[in-house]
Amino acid sequence: MLRFDDAFVRSLPADPVAENSVRQVRGAAFSLVHPTPVKAPKLLAWVPKVAALLGLPEAATEEWTHVLAGNTLVHGMKPYAAAYGGHQFGNWAGQLGDGRAITLAEVLAPGGRFELQLKGAGPTPYSRRADGRAVLRSSLRELVCSEAMFHLGVPTTRALALVATGEPVERDLLYDGNPRHEPGAITTRVAPSFLRFGTFELPASRNDVGLLKELVDFTLTEHFTSLGPPSREAYVRLFEEVVRRTAVLVMEWQRVGFVHGVMNTDNMSILGLTIDYGPYGWLEGFDPDWTPNTTDLPGRRYAFGNQPSVAQWNLMCLANALYPLVNDEAPLAAALDAFADLAASQQLSTTRAKLGLSPLESRDDADRALLRGLFTALMTTEIDMPLFFRRLADVTPVDRELADEQLVGRLTDAFYRPDEVRGEVQAGLAQWLRAYLERVAGDPLDAERRRARMNGANPLYVPRNYLAQTVIQAAEQGDLAPLHEWLTVLEHPYDEQPGRERWAGKRPEWARHQPGSSMLSCSS
Repeated sequence: MLRFDDAFVRSLPADPVAENSVRQVRGAAFSLVHPTPVKAPKLLAWVPKVAALLGLPEAATEEWTHVLAGNTLVHGMKPYAAAYGGHQFGNWAGQLGDGRAITLAEVLAPGGRFELQLKGAGPTPYSRRADGRAVLRSSLRELVCSEAMFHLGVPTTRALALVATGEPVERDLLYDGNPRHEPGAITTRVAPSFLRFGTFELPASRNDVGLLKELVDFTLTEHFTSLGPPSREAYVRLFEEVVRRTAVLVMEWQRVGFVHGVMNTDNMSILGLTIDYGPYGWLEGFDPDWTPNTTDLPGRRYAFGNQPSVAQWNLMCLANALYPLVNDEAPLAAALDAFADLAASQQLSTTRAKLGLSPLESRDDADRALLRGLFTALMTTEIDMPLFFRRLADVTPVDRELADEQLVGRLTDAFYRPDEVRGEVQAGLAQWLRAYLERVAGDPLDAERRRARMNGANPLYVPRNYLAQTVIQAAEQGDLAPLHEWLTVLEHPYDEQPGRERWAGKRPEWARHQPGSSMLSCSS
């Protein structure tokens, strides 16, 4: 029997209008709204470890299938949609809110307090011109990636279940005027909180300092108790902690090659979690300018290499939102300025782990130069990022004596175009490899511990887009076996898994330009 709470609903002002109609909601943190029932719910996936975290059975019951489809509620649930705003692609978008997400309840579980949220459960007052629904392809991608990120060790929301609605949803996948009907689905998301930067931006933009203070005080009281009771000093400490968590989060993204694709401020968690898995992607061929989001193509604002700077810009927006409570620019500016150093320190730490190097302070400057050389070398030809680092773990200082062709040849299966790796490209890669192996030769770690350190930081199995597309196509045809096998594989992303090599293969040529296998839109 689950224990429910309603701290968010109980502590903060509600939308006074009961009608579920699209409108501007003012003076409120949320709107009470029920999910819209669906015709033929069918459970497609259930994550036992998340169920255990909540205190639910290892296997889903028919009752819970209907609950997670939005057809019924359990006594004690008070479903709501949260109000928030946000900057989208650098521009203020005004009120946004949970347009297709509905939080069912807060669960007081053995693993802590968690919000149980349905994504794709029907319209809310924040749905704007949309229908509040989600399609199977995007829902499956969110479930898979949130669970994959957890097992990769990256801060993230979790996913409990995927339920097909039995109802079609019309979407224009490429925004090219060719909409089609796709199967609908609902993802059950789980997190301590879905509070985001935009939660505080919206009341600040409206000069509603009273609501802003209530929201920030609630955040401190419920989620940052170690920072002390609400006060101007505590508000500054809160911002400092969010800066720190965000720096760690984004550099973890960089470590594993994750590209969020839509780092709007409404998609940035106040807890430093990865939230709102939309048109994300995984860096396969190493390219700092790559973005998985077709909507982002004109400026590539959210490209892989831009994620740290965008995070800092988003934090600036949060600082502006908190300013009315602090009324002093200096401490907020100091905390924001610290982001660059925090991110650089985190990057040095995580990349040393990826390279199997000990954290020797005397080597900081030399190691940073080595890292710059690495990124330059990785861009000389198309190199698969996950496979490159896994193969690098097998190269040893003895290999420095090999000819360029043989040395670089140790990494051949990470190259998308091996025929290009000759001449200056080959010489540049060999030069970096020898500099790296020279550093390895002088490192305190022995060969076995170095390899273990590298393989513990460099995943072999990640949710590559082309794999996601093949799993989606199978699921749309009623074959769920690939989905269940993939979820099992992704629980151990750093381990060799004999017989499952296909889940680690680099992107095939046919997937290079296929919609869904290479890039995606925000359509879901």
